[in-house]
Amino acid sequence: MSKDKKKEFDLNTHTFRLLQQEPFFASLSRNINKSPSYAVPTAGVRINPHNQQFEMVYNPDFMGGLTDKEKLGVLMHEYYHIIFEHVTTRLPSGGMSMKWNIATDLAINSHIADMLPEGGCIPEKKDTPFEKYPLGLSAEAYLKLIEDDEQFKKDPEDGQGGEGGEGDESGQGGSSLSDHAFDDHSGWEDVDEETKQIAKEHLKEAMKKASEDASKSNGWGTISADVRKQIMDAITPKVDWKKVLRYFIKKSQRADKRSTVRRINKRFPLIHAGKKVRRQAQIAISIDQSGSVSDSMLASFFSELNKLASLAEFTVIPFDTEVDPSLVYTWKKGESKMWERVKCGGTCFNAPTKYVNDQRKFDGHIILTDMEAQKPIRSLCQRMWMTDQNGKDNPYFSTQELVIAIDD
Repeated sequence: MSKDKKKEFDLNTHTFRLLQQEPFFASLSRNINKSPSYAVPTAGVRINPHNQQFEMVYNPDFMGGLTDKEKLGVLMHEYYHIIFEHVTTRLPSGGMSMKWNIATDLAINSHIADMLPEGGCIPEKKDTPFEKYPLGLSAEAYLKLIEDDEQFKKDPEDGQGGEGGEGDESGQGGSSLSDHAFDDHSGWEDVDEETKQIAKEHLKEAMKKASEDASKSNGWGTISADVRKQIMDAITPKVDWKKVLRYFIKKSQRADKRSTVRRINKRFPLIHAGKKVRRQAQIAISIDQSGSVSDSMLASFFSELNKLASLAEFTVIPFDTEVDPSLVYTWKKGESKMWERVKCGGTCFNAPTKYVNDQRKFDGHIILTDMEAQKPIRSLCQRMWMTDQNGKDNPYFSTQELVIAIDD
């Protein structure tokens, strides 16, 4: 019977029809191999260590017995595991466990609650252990709820009583999480980190293509705005602001050359004096003193500047609507400084830009701000903006200059 059933139901032949109304998932599905296997009771996703790609395995008997709506729900459920990185990077500190299995299922099923076959873990579903769990939480949040839930304290998965065990003092065993497991999560820990990273890169390209296809067709199907944002964040290249800051400072270094008889001229030895090159970057650091620039952003910025003080000498310029020259100070190479607020007015970017332009000695100008002011006058040296993510995404003005978000 199994062999006949396997021949009767091949998920690959049904996938296109099932995903016609889901452009993103349809595109993503083309990059995920789907293999029948009677070794799993329902379905599951994993990384194939041989080709370092994600794949979906499914039991033909299980999938063949579902309605089309339920088949679609199972497909999307498995793909969400991949999208949310449950298979790769988001295992909790304790590693794989039944509690984490259920937590990831709850996070996914919040988005597809009405598309699943009986037995799926669904938040707020009546007459289930999860009816008091709110919809829309992350897997980590659901894991915390499960760990604090008295009904699972005697779960046999923890080696403590439960169904078939000793139970609690009242004589009633706790609910078993394994009774509510929907799909197969085996193999998530069996792949080395290098294989996981390669699989993630393959997936990132597939998700990028899928998002482009969904945008072109002007439809993301049932994918919510929140999940869409998670997908776009996942495929958007992340900029390491610390590396960018270091690169900006090193690129700003200028050469100060002078002749010296102590150095041999490699081209004309003992004929011409050699050249001694000393590289010193003069960097202006203008710091917005308005209250909307958070203490955490100032602390993170100064922490990194303390490390970079070995590369350059900084001139720190506190400003609000003006620059008070008495508050400007030199941060010498090798020194360590603590951040502080010395002004508390509004914001005008013309003030620090004019101050730096008038000095005519700087190689680079970095402005730490929330970007909440009008576009300033042109800078005579290269200028870069350091802000938070909101300032980068919602600036008061547009610029071709480098704008980098401090993310911690």
